[in-house]
Amino acid sequence: MSPTEVVYRTLDSGRRRVWARRQVEPGQAVTLPRDTRKERTFGSLLPPSARDRVATDTASAVVQAADRVLTGTWTVLGVTRADSANPDWFYDPVTGRRAPDDRLAFRIHHRDETETGNVKQVWEMSRHHHVTLLAAAWWLTQDERYAEAAAGQLRSWWSANPFLTGVHWTSGIEAGIRLISWAWTRRLLDEWPKVGDLFEHDDDAVRQIAWHQEFLAAFTSRGSSANNHVVAEAAGRLVAACAFPWYDRTDKWRRSAAALLERELAANTFDDGLNRELATDYHCFVLELGLVAAVEADAAGHPLSQATWERLARMADAGAAILDVSGRAPRQGDGDEGRALVVDDPEHDPWASALASAAAVLGAPEWWPPLGGGVEASLLGALGQSRQLPRPADLPRQFADAGLVILRSRDQDGHEIWCRCDGGPHGFLSIAAHGHADALSLEVRHDGVDIFADPGTYCYHGEPMWREWFRSTAAHNTIEVGGVSQSESGGPFLWDAHAQTATLTCDVGEQPVQIWSAEHDGYRRLTPPTVHRRSVTLDSPARRLTVVDTLDAAAAVPLQLSWHLGPDIAVDLDGSYATLTWQVGADRRHGTLLLPEGLAWSINRANVDPVDGWYSPRFGTRVPAISLVGLGMATSSTSLITQLELP
Repeated sequence: MSPTEVVYRTLDSGRRRVWARRQVEPGQAVTLPRDTRKERTFGSLLPPSARDRVATDTASAVVQAADRVLTGTWTVLGVTRADSANPDWFYDPVTGRRAPDDRLAFRIHHRDETETGNVKQVWEMSRHHHVTLLAAAWWLTQDERYAEAAAGQLRSWWSANPFLTGVHWTSGIEAGIRLISWAWTRRLLDEWPKVGDLFEHDDDAVRQIAWHQEFLAAFTSRGSSANNHVVAEAAGRLVAACAFPWYDRTDKWRRSAAALLERELAANTFDDGLNRELATDYHCFVLELGLVAAVEADAAGHPLSQATWERLARMADAGAAILDVSGRAPRQGDGDEGRALVVDDPEHDPWASALASAAAVLGAPEWWPPLGGGVEASLLGALGQSRQLPRPADLPRQFADAGLVILRSRDQDGHEIWCRCDGGPHGFLSIAAHGHADALSLEVRHDGVDIFADPGTYCYHGEPMWREWFRSTAAHNTIEVGGVSQSESGGPFLWDAHAQTATLTCDVGEQPVQIWSAEHDGYRRLTPPTVHRRSVTLDSPARRLTVVDTLDAAAAVPLQLSWHLGPDIAVDLDGSYATLTWQVGADRRHGTLLLPEGLAWSINRANVDPVDGWYSPRFGTRVPAISLVGLGMATSSTSLITQLELP
């Protein structure tokens, strides 16, 4: 932590002590903010044609999802919330605990599961994504049940969460996302006769919208925490100031929020368009936040700068470029299914939603993959303004700033072989909160099916053993030396030391043979100091991927080479020769894997002590998968060669 950040945190602590006097306790009478305007209107309404943009099957999926909310079968981070029709806003269904609902927020330790339960579960319902879904269902059907349910949920939350009381006032990112949800709930319910009574004429709504903006303006994430959190805070503030111009401070809030958003989007994004956190789910999240806020500012007549729109276009193009043939993104780093806005069936792929929305607002180059649009894309496309922005003429394959390279087989050679190579920074800022110890790791897919798989994230809080493994070097398709990760962990969202990676060779494109090589210094801290180098060659006509690993060390070092297979892959291992099989519909497919000789190879699946052989398809869920693990010793004269042949 830098000296500047130490000073800021000290000042922030003092500010919290002063603000504690403003806490509103449950049931306490409170007046409207003194600068609330008498005339409170909601602008930037959707054009009547917006509804016509939504396909029938898309609308049907939204209505079915809204019905799941009403019937108590709504799923939150892998857990069914039976109380979704009438939520307990403080209940964690994972641990059965209730987070504090009457204590000063500044005195709640939200990272302590014994105090709050699994705080991600507690917070997620209060992002009110299920409320925007109910509002979208009303907008599509005019069925009174959905509007009344959305109104009931908001009134319940506003009543249960007075200013600075309870766990929902402990995180700025949560407050920012709530403001976006409230703005879009108001917009989607505009034709509902009772919407004014829910928002502009409801004192609780008027207070809460002001409180949230005050809170975010005063307690902005800074320093090592200024990652996607500060983008969400700024986006929420900007959306609220544009959508709810009900206060004398509105113009000040809007200007400061816009400046913060533009600055932090630039700080969080490489010039090549990828997100600096090196966690691809967060790239999608930040892109969606930027689009939603920028469209809101456009609609209110306060557009963001041309430079910011060009940055959003680069982010969208980078996101489209890294997808495999099935439309799936890489699984690099952390991911917790974070969304800026949910107005589609939540089972609709977030990448499809974000990129379809980007295409609706920004347009799409010819090389973009086909995308299934949704309600979000229809809404943002209807509200946004068209622009002419510079775009790449061809599909990018190398992102030099992020160190990410995609090797792809040629169309004429058969089913796509897609390989993500990781040769970039460890993560963003000093703590690299959402990075994994995955330098030089690979992901390999065949026709969209995971062959060499990144394990995913699984959890953040409450299960330290699992959190540690899913972000460790041993959990990724690379080499672990000396039984430790390349980068040194200091906690579940902290890395004390970062492996530094450098790309050595990158020859990618439409040619039949593509080559990438890189090295990292994460093991220089060991005795003897060790450097890991890896080269990867994709021979598209031969349908072969060759990986060569070498270790530069003055003496022999113990190593573990892991190849983590996707959950759909079965394996037959005979010494160093493995036969892989998987099913795609009625088609049985086969691949062969020639593993480095000289290592002792074993099959691990669903191990707990030590952890190995797991795959997390989504946050909060883990399933067994096969890990092929080779143990041995290596010196500078050792070359470990792995060959994967696919149909």
